[in-house]
Amino acid sequence: MTRGLLLAAPASGSGKTTLTLALLRRLRNLGRTVGSVKVGPDYIDPGFHRAASGRSCLNLDGWAMRPETLAAALAEAAEGAELILGEGVMGLFDGAPARDALGLAAGSTAQLAALTGWPVVLVVDCQGMGASVAALARGFAGFHAEVTLAGILLNNVASPRHESLLRAACADAGFTVFGALRRDPGLARPSRHLGLVQAAEDDHLEAFLEAAAAAVAAQVDVTALLAAARPAGLSGSAAPAAPLPPLGQRIAVAEDVAFAFAYPLVLQGWRRAGAEVVAFSPLADQAPDPAATAIYLPGGYPELEAGRLAAASRFLDGLRAAAADGATIYGECGGYMVLGQGLEDAEGARHAMAGLLPLESSFKTPQRHLGYRRAELLASGLLGTAGAAFRGHEFHYARVLGSEGPAATALFRAASAGGDDLGPVGQHNGRVFGSFLHLIDREAA
Repeated sequence: MTRGLLLAAPASGSGKTTLTLALLRRLRNLGRTVGSVKVGPDYIDPGFHRAASGRSCLNLDGWAMRPETLAAALAEAAEGAELILGEGVMGLFDGAPARDALGLAAGSTAQLAALTGWPVVLVVDCQGMGASVAALARGFAGFHAEVTLAGILLNNVASPRHESLLRAACADAGFTVFGALRRDPGLARPSRHLGLVQAAEDDHLEAFLEAAAAAVAAQVDVTALLAAARPAGLSGSAAPAAPLPPLGQRIAVAEDVAFAFAYPLVLQGWRRAGAEVVAFSPLADQAPDPAATAIYLPGGYPELEAGRLAAASRFLDGLRAAAADGATIYGECGGYMVLGQGLEDAEGARHAMAGLLPLESSFKTPQRHLGYRRAELLASGLLGTAGAAFRGHEFHYARVLGSEGPAATALFRAASAGGDDLGPVGQHNGRVFGSFLHLIDREAA
């Protein structure tokens, strides 16, 4: 049975992603077949996992996914792999305001550790820290009985003397140290407003991955780390219903760096349900397949490519023709903005979009929208019957100029994970619909 291990941290920015990528590439270089998962709603880190390991990375989300969806994703990640390496989200115990039956934050890395039985390796940013690392580790190790701390990876270590001090404190407290990564500015990756610059846009990614793998080879006891992995206690049998109902029989999916935020589980679910999924690139000015009965525009970074998209006449004319022919067209976040009338970039320049929904969006004065969302369908037909509920998330910096649209044509009624009513969101116009929400799974009955 495939064994697993979770890399977590006390807080975001501790180095989880860098160490996960370094380990994935090191193990790949050693000829090991390793799968990976990312905890929580994240599109960017899985692309880096895929580049490091050569295998697709799936998201696991205890708040947004039904238990059967989680189990199916785990089974898929384990297929053909001897080990699954999971990257946590935020701090180990951070998640949604809702608590599960064990009292753990829903969607947290700790919840997934308890569900799977996978041990946790705590990545600690040791800058400015000495013997206090042991107190921190003891607090995390004893915080919840269902979360097992296998050991520690010391990160951002300043010197041999610093490392000796940290290791001695951990040894005195009874904690295993799997390795100590020295401070290295060369292992930092470029970021922007939604996280790291995407893997597909990073021209120096291969050099980074090899350098990170070399650092792990020299400074981490990989053999001991692998020995700490354990089989998952969560399993499933029959494949669950697709996370989202298929939009049509043949679905054209926008796929490039401007439209990269599509969950593999959603696309795979459509295929399992019998739909055909065909990709096209708006940035290459490709029109969606005219034989497609549905078009999906996922999120991404259209605001960074607004000029190119506005000039992509074959793409925009193809969308308009599909709408006129009665095709179903669905846009999420960035895709939703492209279905609107116009998009104002960070410099204040307006770029005309497809004009299929009455939406004007702007990045001139960014405003962050972030959090889990429960979405209840207001109108029957597009994603199911009225009242159907979904789980997802929202993460963008766009502002809507004016109102988002008439309340009569709103797509969802949204609520936060804490139950706060966020009112009507999104729009539909005929068979064209969208919202700023990224849907992950249908809600459990």
